[in-house]
Amino acid sequence: MDGTVLVADDDRTIRTVLTQALTRAGCRVHATSSLTTLMRWVGEGKGDVVISDVMMPDGNGLEMLPKIAQDRPGLPVIVISAQNTIMTAIKAAEAEAYDYLPKPFDLPDLMKRTARALEARARRSVVAPEEDRPEELPLIGRTPAMQTLYRVVARVMHSDLPVMICGESGTGKSLIAKALHDFSDRRTLPFVTVTASDLSELDGPSRVMARVKGGTLVLDEASDLPLEAQGRVVRMMDAPGDHVPRFMATSRVPPAQALEDGTLREDLYYRLSGAVIDVPSLRERIEDIPLLAAHFLARDEREGQPARHLSDGAVELMRAYSWPGNVRQLENAVRRIGLTALAQEITRSEVEAVLGNQPRAEPVMGQVRGESLSASVAGHLQRYFDLHGADLPPAGLYGRILREVETPLIEIALDATGGNQMKCAELLGINRNTLRKKITDLDIHVTRRRKLM
Repeated sequence: MDGTVLVADDDRTIRTVLTQALTRAGCRVHATSSLTTLMRWVGEGKGDVVISDVMMPDGNGLEMLPKIAQDRPGLPVIVISAQNTIMTAIKAAEAEAYDYLPKPFDLPDLMKRTARALEARARRSVVAPEEDRPEELPLIGRTPAMQTLYRVVARVMHSDLPVMICGESGTGKSLIAKALHDFSDRRTLPFVTVTASDLSELDGPSRVMARVKGGTLVLDEASDLPLEAQGRVVRMMDAPGDHVPRFMATSRVPPAQALEDGTLREDLYYRLSGAVIDVPSLRERIEDIPLLAAHFLARDEREGQPARHLSDGAVELMRAYSWPGNVRQLENAVRRIGLTALAQEITRSEVEAVLGNQPRAEPVMGQVRGESLSASVAGHLQRYFDLHGADLPPAGLYGRILREVETPLIEIALDATGGNQMKCAELLGINRNTLRKKITDLDIHVTRRRKLM
């Protein structure tokens, strides 16, 4: 690589690592912990690429992007942030950041993106202002599956491509469709959800188009529509009239299965699948369960309910549950638990009392009957690859997968041995010092480990 890179991050370790890596790659590097210094360098004409954190001691890195664009049009800015929410990804995209990576980032991946930025030296077109937009999106999660989802949503936000949003019932497909509308240039136009009843009559499509008026049209569960109604949608998409809406569809049935079963017309699928967004099930992101539950309890408190929080035992039980109804089921269960809890801290037994009456599937960590552990793990890994569609997962997959497996393995082993590290190390077949180092590196809170009954 050849060029000058400006690095702004309040973490000295990150500045050191990036400076060393970029220098070895042939770049000149200026690193600072101050946005004020960064903006001075930009104003002086220094730098060919900027790598900046968001939350800095003297300001917000995202808020500096318009000023950078004004002072140095075409200067690529790569945003890195520990604030791993969909709003960060969307704001980075809307502020015309060249790229966005959540922390902890993969260094080789960041180096490749920096090399591309040095080669491109081009910025995207200006996006619409943020007038009349909601302050936050109802999409919560920090797991790799959700980070992938955020990136895809941000990428297609301002496109007019048709979008097909796939996922199990209760995963939030409708929320994503609404988010794509609310943060797009069509946000002031109608958002219309279409069901089979809207298309049952011959003049149904024309009435629908009159309602949507160039806004966003969402086909609810496209594969559930009668084939005759699907045919009407095809003709409607082929001749939309003067005010062309953005077409979206949701589907709880994977498109490939719906096509094979004959419940989704092939011509409709090809018209709707300009972009396909796969929404992960809650079983594929169990680490987000405590975050989601806390969000629902905080929302109920704002609506007048007593303040509540989950005990460690309650969290562990909720993480072990299968949640066949996904986030919708979790939301309803948390609301019921919050209403029936006797004290501010929700106990494990109170959660168990509510979940005992909930429909459930196989346990999260369970295997299909007769299936080997290897086959079960292979199934989870294949679903992770499938989430990326035609793209490959970000580089550094080996280390990420090892960490995803290692953390619950050690936690469960600690639970099984009552937190006794000597017994746990013996059970795992590793040295006790090695176990201690892994507990530290993986941020496992041993003092809170409780044996699951």
